[in-house]
Amino acid sequence: MSDATPTPFGTFDTAGPAASRADVLPEPVAAALAAWPTGAGPVDAVLLVDSDPDKADTAVFCETYDVRPEVSANCVVVAAKRGQEVTLAACVVLATTKLDVNRAVRKRLGARKASFAPMDDAVAATRMEYGGITPVGLPAEWPLLIDARVTATPHVLVGSGARRGKLILPGAALAALPNAEVITDLAV
Repeated sequence: MSDATPTPFGTFDTAGPAASRADVLPEPVAAALAAWPTGAGPVDAVLLVDSDPDKADTAVFCETYDVRPEVSANCVVVAAKRGQEVTLAACVVLATTKLDVNRAVRKRLGARKASFAPMDDAVAATRMEYGGITPVGLPAEWPLLIDARVTATPHVLVGSGARRGKLILPGAALAALPNAEVITDLAV
């Protein structure tokens, strides 16, 4: 990873194109970058920044690396239930907002009940680390719900699939990911 790659925000010791760092990314994330969708823009616009895994939680990360919370996004795994059927989905919202699980998510997924997926289920299903789950490289069948404010952000910080490191990419690129649906007011 090149120390010289500039980032649109933050203060990082190392940053560079994420696609060239498959050796440090979880397999599903590396595979998604290798098969980057054409409509998402150039894959080299997706940067991997190195960070301390003990500082992965959003508030601590933002303070430590001089990142404004309004450019940081969280990827949350939800479990939507209708009868005995459970659908896992991912939702991406800015760190300055709160995911509207009980109204927006439940309604969009046609569920009677929606809640945050248990940590062990989210980790096993995504093959990513808790605290680093990213919309890049999610299971192919999952719905990916993205708050419109995320895609309107010129560059956004998301997890890398691991607690060490984060991805910075154009917010609009997330809308081109498989099964992505941009929703106004997914968050409050």
